[in-house]
Amino acid sequence: MKKMLPESELARDERFVRTNIEDRLFDPRGPKVAQRNTGPARMGVDRPAAGERSRSLMHGIFVGEIQALEGAGRTCYDFDDETAPFQLKLDMARQCWDESRHCEISVKLGDHMGAEIGEYTESTFLFAAACNPDPVLRLCGVNRALEGLAIDVFNSMKDFGNESGDPVLEFCEDWMLADEVTHVKMGSDWLRRLTATDPERRERALEFQRTVDAIFNLGGFRGEDDENPIQLARNFRRLAGFTDDENDSLAALARESTVQAREMAEAASAALHASAQGS
Repeated sequence: MKKMLPESELARDERFVRTNIEDRLFDPRGPKVAQRNTGPARMGVDRPAAGERSRSLMHGIFVGEIQALEGAGRTCYDFDDETAPFQLKLDMARQCWDESRHCEISVKLGDHMGAEIGEYTESTFLFAAACNPDPVLRLCGVNRALEGLAIDVFNSMKDFGNESGDPVLEFCEDWMLADEVTHVKMGSDWLRRLTATDPERRERALEFQRTVDAIFNLGGFRGEDDENPIQLARNFRRLAGFTDDENDSLAALARESTVQAREMAEAASAALHASAQGS
């Protein structure tokens, strides 16, 4: 079997449509339906397009679970025991078991919510983060950054299920949230163990994590304000090994990204208005 499999060689059937991460930063549903997003950002039951937002996010969770399964499996296979200790591989194998269960749950939740596989596009950014040749950077990019985002997403979806009176959604998201906390905790623990005597390597890994976090904060997708669709789950993040300083930094990054997105939207609106006035 080939080692270090690139994202371009991931197997998918004809239902899946790929898109670039840049196309999805401001709307997780991709360009096919982005023009229908006219409501406020946060995914509350009283917000416009809340149902479609939740379905698109559920589809995003589903493809993310597939790639998390693929990424953890590659970490088990790509490295020898000297580069990645056998106990780390056991943890990744355990994560594969969890992710495969999450895939099944997500498919059934998609059916429950009225979403079809392939209705929204797939970005392979998560698997790309799992292709880093350094296992420590993989753990920071995937387990700490992207699985950390999953903690925030699942917690927000659990709250949405509660607010919308959907006990199936609430229960399933709560169940998967518990697994995600353990996945992030594994990443936090192995980061510290593998870089205990190499602070420069630890800093490189944390910088990679910050880069991934910044990409998914762009446009104010995740934060602590009412306009952020996904809310930062500080308590669960603490359980997963994040310090308060790390959570504060992520919240500050989210606020900065939200301001940037608002300024870009205002500039685009002004340019459009000026163009209309000129015509």
